[in-house]
Amino acid sequence: MKCPFCHEPDSRVTDSREVQGGESIRRRRECAVCGRRFTTYERVELAALTVVKKDGRRQEFDPAKLRQKLRVSLTKRPVGEREIDMLVQKVESDLLALGTTEVPSSAIGESVLKHLKELDQVAYIRFASVYREFADIEDLRREVEGLADSDTPR
Repeated sequence: MKCPFCHEPDSRVTDSREVQGGESIRRRRECAVCGRRFTTYERVELAALTVVKKDGRRQEFDPAKLRQKLRVSLTKRPVGEREIDMLVQKVESDLLALGTTEVPSSAIGESVLKHLKELDQVAYIRFASVYREFADIEDLRREVEGLADSDTPR
C-alpha cells in the first residue's frame, strides 16, 4: 500500500482488526521509508445489483433508497438507525444470495417483509400495505390476522 505522505510503495501492517461485524478489516500501517503511520480499510466489493421493476425498467439497487423507505415505515417506532442499517444489510445479503446481478423488485419487497416481521410488526403492516397495494380494509384485516396467526405458539 502506497504511503499517503511520501508516496513510497512499501509499507507494513502493524495491526489488523475486523470492523462493522466482520464486514471490513481495519489495518494500521507504517511506511518503511518515512515511518509515519496511517490506516486503511479493506472490504469486499461485489457486483452491482440491478433491480428489475414490474414494468420491466431496470435501475441500480440503492441501499439509501431502501433505508429511506424503511424510515417511513418505522416512523415513531422504537427502532434505531443501527437496526435499520442491519436490516438493509440483511436484505442486500438475501439479494446477493440469489446468485444473479438482476433481481426482481418483488424479491426486495419479500425480503424486507420477512425481516420487518421479526423487527417491528407495526412497521411490517405499514410496509405491507404499500408493497402489497391493499385495496380495502379487508386486505389489511387478512394481513393482520396472518401476522397474529404466525405469532401464535404451537
